Amino acid sequence: MGSMLMAGAFGLVAMQVRAESPPTAAEIDWRPKSQLPAQVRDSLPVFCEGGYLPSGEVDGVGGVFGAGEGQQAPLEASGLNARYEIDRELYLQGDVRLRQGAFQVRGSEARYNQADGAVTVQGPLVSRGDGFLLTGERADYNVDSGRFDINTATFLLHGPEMRGSADRLTRLADERVMIRDGMLTTCGPQQNDWALVASDIKLDRAEGYGTARHVRLEILDVPVFYWPWASFPIDDRRKTGFLYPQFGSSSAGSGAFLAAPYYLNLAPHYDATLTPQYIHGRGLFNEAEGRYLSRFGETVLQVGYIGHDSAYAEENPGEQGERWGLDTSTRARFSAGWTGYGDFSAVSDEDYLGDLNRSLEINQTTHLQRKGGVRYQDNQQYFETYLNDYQTVPERIADVDKPYAQLPEILYGGVTELGWLEAGVESQYTMFYRDNENLTGLDRANGQRLRTIPELALPLRTVWGFSRPSVSLDYTRYELEDYTLGDGSFDRTVPVAEWDNGLFFDRQSSLFDVPYNQTLEPRLYYAWADADANQNDIPNFDTDIQTFRFDQLFQPDRFTGGDRVGDTNQLTVALTSRINDLVSGAERARFSLGQVQYFEDREVSLFGEGASTRSRSPLAGEVVLSPIDTLEIRSSGLWDPETGDTEEGRSQLVFHSEDYRYLASVGHTYSRKELEQSDVAAVFPVTDRVSLIGRWVHDSRLDRTVGSLAGIEYNNCCWSVQVVHQNYLTDDQELDSRLLFQIQLKGLGGSGGSSARISEAIYGFDERERRRFGTP
Repeated sequence: MGSMLMAGAFGLVAMQVRAESPPTAAEIDWRPKSQLPAQVRDSLPVFCEGGYLPSGEVDGVGGVFGAGEGQQAPLEASGLNARYEIDRELYLQGDVRLRQGAFQVRGSEARYNQADGAVTVQGPLVSRGDGFLLTGERADYNVDSGRFDINTATFLLHGPEMRGSADRLTRLADERVMIRDGMLTTCGPQQNDWALVASDIKLDRAEGYGTARHVRLEILDVPVFYWPWASFPIDDRRKTGFLYPQFGSSSAGSGAFLAAPYYLNLAPHYDATLTPQYIHGRGLFNEAEGRYLSRFGETVLQVGYIGHDSAYAEENPGEQGERWGLDTSTRARFSAGWTGYGDFSAVSDEDYLGDLNRSLEINQTTHLQRKGGVRYQDNQQYFETYLNDYQTVPERIADVDKPYAQLPEILYGGVTELGWLEAGVESQYTMFYRDNENLTGLDRANGQRLRTIPELALPLRTVWGFSRPSVSLDYTRYELEDYTLGDGSFDRTVPVAEWDNGLFFDRQSSLFDVPYNQTLEPRLYYAWADADANQNDIPNFDTDIQTFRFDQLFQPDRFTGGDRVGDTNQLTVALTSRINDLVSGAERARFSLGQVQYFEDREVSLFGEGASTRSRSPLAGEVVLSPIDTLEIRSSGLWDPETGDTEEGRSQLVFHSEDYRYLASVGHTYSRKELEQSDVAAVFPVTDRVSLIGRWVHDSRLDRTVGSLAGIEYNNCCWSVQVVHQNYLTDDQELDSRLLFQIQLKGLGGSGGSSARISEAIYGFDERERRRFGTP
């Protein structure tokens, strides 16, 4: 086998190299999908043709990055042939292997000058470490300083699947590398769809970041963007510096924009991101986000500001064009069951969210909530107190339709066992306030409301059924100001009785060799409430009529809020049947049907709404089918047996493939005399890389489209693009449109914002994006 030298500081390091037509680092470890292990292959997206798999053994962390040992460790070397001049020079030829500490390299020949500690290695050479592979033609290594220079280098980082090349690569120290005239990309070998090209790149694994000068983004080898300097992370540690620029366009709202986010890693527990951006037709718009993490929880502050929006000033004569938006939230968890929260949102004008907002965690809405409080909860009781107010965004909303603030609201509830009995209480104190200076009558009133509901129940439960009779007293006290119908101090007391009963029957069988369990669950629920019919002398602070659904069959009150308590004398008869898969435990089907029999007319109303003389409610039903894990069919509705009319109906079919490449939903919503809409949405792959995206909402009563979305998506293993055209109904009932797009470069993030809009429109699309980009 020729001669081999292993004496003192010299030993054997096993590595692999090819002598003829040396492949790049990426080509050495690249494997077509068919050659990958099943576990790796199954984790790859369908549009990826292969992946990286380390070949050869890795001894220690090694490679171009070391572990801090450096020149303190002895040099170990071997070769098929060796010539050694004592204390002067070592020459190795054929399968040469060198190692010093965690650094290792393999080449065709090497020459070591002991006098100055210089080692010259001829290629083709390979240096492999933990998650790093390096190749080159020739290298110089200094045993004393640990400096390593390699010419015509290629490299591969397995973690981010990033490959690259360099005219010259230098290891300055165990954890620092400099690349001159280098290129980086996450595309597969021989696939330069995109790449970052820079004159100088420095990687510092000790600090977890890299810097680059004179950086170009190239698409298909064509330069499309330039940065004079850039800083980027090479692991998951945070680093102050510019993030990748964002750009986009929309035919409505903000128009074309270019943004340059800058991240500030201020401390381990707080950071900030500043995003200056130029918007065509509007000017310079700035957004900022700050995050603070304490031992109790996280606080996030987001702000947007533009000093002069030229487009807004032109559309609104007399306005200066200064516009802003703010959103902050905090969540805290204290000890012994206590938590705290706070949310505050505000905008300068009603068009800000549609025109400018990119980062605020608020969508287009009528009222922006400002709420903060604390809460305590254990197994037997809860307590909560908060302040709650709103900014009403559209100026056209009348004062009488603006919501009341709760300053404050205090809630308490608890339950305790008294032998066989169960005693409980629910209570609420609220101070309601609204600027009612321009209002009259009941609408002008502000004041305090105290409501408490003590209850005594006898809960009986076995494996085959349950019975729960109970009695309660619904007491409310008002102390009002600007009340014009008399003394503002008055109260209301309503006795309530309930008796809820249910039985459970089940049987086991099988279908298509799958065992299942079928249940039959009849339920009887009786409720009686003796409420005064005349409650319309009480202001409406927070009350509305509940929408009648199957779940509402088992509630004694038809009103939400506390300003009305409904009178009733009713009996609900309902039946539910479930089919459960005994292998997976999944509920494959649920059928529910019920109806209320009223023994007396309901006289309490909310200013004329909510009273009724009918003796039976519509039949309320629900059907939920999930024959397979990726398909769900839901349908609910109300059918009036007296008139034969369907009062309401909601149906939806939702399907997704296991990998979420295929998405489909079909829905129909019907409300007699009010609304009938059909909704179809889908994401359909035409090929492994091209998918069509669409949604269409049609209103049958208006005989018009009230919303649509159509787009196309292209994916390969290192980049993707979405282009979407959206029509949406504005507040003035007109269809507006916008063109959205998003480009994602694997490893670099992306620009545009079509994914967020599609996720709002198509069920399951957010999960699809998470799987596609591997985000948590």
